[in-house]
Amino acid sequence: MKRLRLIIVSMSLFQLVSAKLYAQTVSDFENLTLPADSFFNGSSQQGGTNFISGNATFPNFFDPSFQYWLSGWAYSNVADSSTAGFGNMYACASLTGYNGSGIYAIGQQNATITLSGSAAGKVVNGFYVTNATYPYISMRDGDGFSKKFGGPSGNDPDYFILTIHNWYNGNLSSDSVNFYLADFRFTNNAQDYIINDWQWVDLTGLGNTDSLLFTLSSSDVGSFGINTPLFYCIDNLTTADSPVAISEIKNDILQVYPNPATSFILLTKKMDDFFITDVEGRVVMKSFNLNAGDKISVTSLKDGLYFINGQYNNESIKSKFIKCSAH
Repeated sequence: MKRLRLIIVSMSLFQLVSAKLYAQTVSDFENLTLPADSFFNGSSQQGGTNFISGNATFPNFFDPSFQYWLSGWAYSNVADSSTAGFGNMYACASLTGYNGSGIYAIGQQNATITLSGSAAGKVVNGFYVTNATYPYISMRDGDGFSKKFGGPSGNDPDYFILTIHNWYNGNLSSDSVNFYLADFRFTNNAQDYIINDWQWVDLTGLGNTDSLLFTLSSSDVGSFGINTPLFYCIDNLTTADSPVAISEIKNDILQVYPNPATSFILLTKKMDDFFITDVEGRVVMKSFNLNAGDKISVTSLKDGLYFINGQYNNESIKSKFIKCSAH
């Protein structure tokens, strides 16, 4: 009887510890309220303000003199993926938030996010990102200020990159994560892309984090700086609420085989979203609703190291594999 009690107590403690270790918080912005087809840019609080979702704070700066959203973050439920130009700067190219949700956040150049509560100083699992409608159409078609990506021939090696750095204990890390919002550097123009759906960005490699810094770079640069409109959209920022060692254990749950792979890979986990990136952070393959054991062809990939990132039930799933030619 004592042995049975000990087993029950041990199992209960394990479950409590596991729940504590595997806790995470999602900033999905659904705690914020908006009328239909509208946005918040700070104009209601002159000078701007902050807004909070989950364990993250999003600074916003609004200039009352020019009645303009200067920097930081706004949030929106505007459903417009077709109207071009500056007047449609609060919409995302995917039309809705991640997975059809209502509200998403829009960031500008040098926007920051500060972590709080149980997430402060812990690992950030990642977030979903897509282009805002304004830069998406600008890159696709060109406009009076920005070029059409690829140029007249389609061969210009254009790119639009979102880079994320983190601060920890007052220090800005030299590590960063790059995500290509658009990439036209492929030899085969059919592989060129501009993102217009939600893609997962894995930030676990940045380690313990107090706050995040988001910067943009583009191949389209003029006398006054970057010509590409400097906007992007994010949703479902997920904090691990645990330090780096625990997060590594939690996220190391996907096995890939064969590894190295020559023509295909098999996965051991079901995933709602799945994409492969190369060592430069470019998306080279993506899919949805994969089941464990599904065979994925990698014959089109060049030899080298690749990273698998995905989500299942809002949990980050990751792994890596090597592609090599058959001998």
